[in-house]
Amino acid sequence: MNEFKNFNIKPTLNAFVGDKIKIDRVINVPITVHDFKIEASTVKEGTKRLTLQIEKNQTKHIIFTGSKILQQQIELVPKDKFPFTATIIKDNEYFEFT
Repeated sequence: MNEFKNFNIKPTLNAFVGDKIKIDRVINVPITVHDFKIEASTVKEGTKRLTLQIEKNQTKHIIFTGSKILQQQIELVPKDKFPFTATIIKDNEYFEFT
């Protein structure tokens, strides 16, 4: 009988690490964006949710947001340009990277 350990299959984790924080805690603060994913929202049906892996003050955090502007902006960043530094600002009623 075969043993799984002999298949030499390694896990491919793309898990984000750190405490979940509200986006309001990083407004107008320099952060480093390490990674992101966009998937169907678990809160509001028919919408998408952006998950950001960020670093603030040498501590990694996770941010969840439904911001369409942030989703549009981050999708335009080439994968080979990660990580990058940015500041998230709130301009009127929406968030954006600067």
